[in-house]
Amino acid sequence: MTEVLDVAGSFKHLRGDAARVLRGWRAPDAGQEALRSAYLDFLVAHPDGVAKAGPPAHLTASCLVLDADAERVLLTHHRRARAWFQFGGHLEVGDASLWAAARREAREESGIASLEPLPHPVQLDRHVLVGDFAHCREHLDVRFVAVAETGAEPQVSAESLDVRWWPVDALPAGTRAELSPLVDLARRVVDIV
Repeated sequence: MTEVLDVAGSFKHLRGDAARVLRGWRAPDAGQEALRSAYLDFLVAHPDGVAKAGPPAHLTASCLVLDADAERVLLTHHRRARAWFQFGGHLEVGDASLWAAARREAREESGIASLEPLPHPVQLDRHVLVGDFAHCREHLDVRFVAVAETGAEPQVSAESLDVRWWPVDALPAGTRAELSPLVDLARRVVDIV
């Protein structure tokens, strides 16, 4: 119990920010609203639920990166999962907010230091992890979107096998069911801004 309290105390600012962001977020549909409500319930039940060292299920932050024309998406071929994803991962105690965690992850994993996510999430996604993830079993992901500057050149990080631009209508095989709705939402949000 002491360990839970120590972790919860270290991440208290992120738990508070996550609750604030989720309470203020307008979900785009009933499914996303159900996830928003479930995330908030999860945070009440798990004071350490924003930390990797917390329960096997925990909040994460990610960022989908579009090019300036919103015609291509930058994805990482994740080293552990061996699949293509948006950039993202665990919250760290030094992150000031969910948004800051999404920005850090996008910058670290893409090698593009100028990325700035839009201020509000675009999607929530709760998924069970498959692969060598040790203690981690489930991520309650809060997803943001960023637009890369024209000519931005990505770099492969130690967490990735590859980082590559993909046409939004030709995503990598095996990813379309998960990524297409996120890409569509991101393109709509970017078009509105």
